[in-house]
Amino acid sequence: MPLPTDTHASAVTPAQLQELLGSMFAPWVQELDLVVRAVEPDGVMLALPVGARHVHGGGVLCGQTLMAAADTAMVLAVSAQLGGFRPMTTVQLQTSFLRPVPKDAGEVTVVARILKPGRQLVFGEIECLLPDGKLAAHATTTYALL
Repeated sequence: MPLPTDTHASAVTPAQLQELLGSMFAPWVQELDLVVRAVEPDGVMLALPVGARHVHGGGVLCGQTLMAAADTAMVLAVSAQLGGFRPMTTVQLQTSFLRPVPKDAGEVTVVARILKPGRQLVFGEIECLLPDGKLAAHATTTYALL
């Protein structure tokens, strides 16, 4: 069930979050080439292209890339719920890798959902899905609003 949005927050569009990605994140995060596909009251959906520079010697996408995409997706989800960016920091990010993402997967869908918003802490979860919908990675997060 979606969480209610903050009645003081304005609706944030995918284009606005895409702009935030290009202006507030470190250059190496921008190089993930994440694309904001959808914004919902309780989260966001991103596309993570699977590119050669993120594939390790075993022929699969590196876990570090998935974790960076998951962390970024949750910052965008929190920003969307708040009606815009607010300084925050990751307190906890725990990731379970369930199946490999092959180098020819094309893209991974990254879905970040806010489970419990608070005044100081926000709890969330992220799913990284293969093109066939199978779960490749699952993460839980806690963010502190600064």
